[in-house]
Amino acid sequence: MIPKKHAEEHFLNTHAPVACSLCSETMEREILAIHKGEICPQRIVTCDFCEFPLPAIDLAEHQEVCGNRTELCHLCNRYVRLRERYNHESRCTGIAENNEGSSRDVRAAEREQARPRRPALEYSRRRILFTIAITGIAVLLGSLFFQKKTDSSQVH
Repeated sequence: MIPKKHAEEHFLNTHAPVACSLCSETMEREILAIHKGEICPQRIVTCDFCEFPLPAIDLAEHQEVCGNRTELCHLCNRYVRLRERYNHESRCTGIAENNEGSSRDVRAAEREQARPRRPALEYSRRRILFTIAITGIAVLLGSLFFQKKTDSSQVH
């Protein structure tokens, strides 16, 4: 129960319709927080593909364009649309596919050289051995060129 002298103040603070500061829509005070967080078309949301912040009303149009961009899959060397990336990564075998209906622009040199792909393990071993050899040579050269020369008068 509210005293009559405070009734108008109570109504304005508790029950009076309020306008959303983002979209100016009028609503009850109790649902304003839910409206601003989940319903308001002017609330700021981020794109699933580029994480760019924009009003929710513009999100669908932005994601339609943004999701059509492509990135190179590091496993199979194919260009994959961002909107298809998750599904592609979950089923990608790491082997380049030759699909006739592919939207990928295959270069002429790649089409002519249809060599089977080398296993990654063999390539890694060779690269590691090469790196170890180069490092060993660098250490040897460094120890020869940058030796500290000691004077016999300073040695006790």
